[in-house]
Amino acid sequence: MTIQVSKRAMFSAVAALALGALSSQPALAQSYPDKPITMIVPFSAGGPTDTVGRILAQSMTGFLKQQVIIENVGGAGGTLGAARVARAEPNGYTIFLHHIGQSTAPALYRKLSYNAADDFTPIGLVADVPMTLVARKDFPAKDLKELIAYVQTHKDKVTYANAGVGSASHLCGMLLMSAIKADLTTVPYKGTGPAMNDLLGGQVDFMCDQTTNTTGQIKAGKIKAYAVTTPNKVPSLPDLPVASANGLPGFEIAVWHGLYAPKNLPKPIADKLVAALQHAVKDPMVKQKLADLGTEPASPARATPAALDQFLRSEIVKWMRIIKQAGVYAD
Repeated sequence: MTIQVSKRAMFSAVAALALGALSSQPALAQSYPDKPITMIVPFSAGGPTDTVGRILAQSMTGFLKQQVIIENVGGAGGTLGAARVARAEPNGYTIFLHHIGQSTAPALYRKLSYNAADDFTPIGLVADVPMTLVARKDFPAKDLKELIAYVQTHKDKVTYANAGVGSASHLCGMLLMSAIKADLTTVPYKGTGPAMNDLLGGQVDFMCDQTTNTTGQIKAGKIKAYAVTTPNKVPSLPDLPVASANGLPGFEIAVWHGLYAPKNLPKPIADKLVAALQHAVKDPMVKQKLADLGTEPASPARATPAALDQFLRSEIVKWMRIIKQAGVYAD
């Protein structure tokens, strides 16, 4: 038996479905969140992005009245965690904290399983973190000038640790090797947490890492610190010189962090996550904890979807040019 359906009936059915979806969104927002939220951090526990994530999660938990739980999905310069989020259901219960590596992956990886700019819902920028040049406690160089000279002279023996291709520490190392015109033996890890452990143990010589991971170790005298990579000194580490003004002209890099959710996140849920992020960047607890680590949260104007989306796309263009010129690829 053939059943015929008029165009008017079909239009009415489609319209009813659309209206039903729209009318359900406010109810969805009112009930969200009604269970814990997982924040994917694409690096191992104990690293700088993990540290920022845990501070952020603590503040967002208080605002959303539901636990924000960190899940560390390390490997492949952050792309494994990013791919997990890109495939996740867009229901607000999976969110994603990533740093500058979100913008470098399109240039470094020729076969990404996701589109870094288009397969995520941007929530907002979280923080900009300075980096530091640090070495094992018994490294021979006493200051930045001696570090540069020593590395250039012993480039075949010196080992440089990083968190894997595309990580901030890898990018910093690329810039450093370009600045001093020396190729170094690099030792990749699944995050700067384990890299720092080996630096503390003397298994590697030096690295470039974010202040969120190095400040405590520097102040405790467990590692040597030589310089910061920002144009200005870092208040929490006032004795460290600025690298670009002390032998490494043009050597400047800061690590920005952004918060994302899977693509097609319903706007009412996205709005709640944006509100939670806005709360966090104004939270005195967040400001104090980040200040203790040599950084500060993004301004409320930058902690928005539009600001992150625009900034991410501009960073992808910038790093695509730099990485192609360097001829560095992960695969």
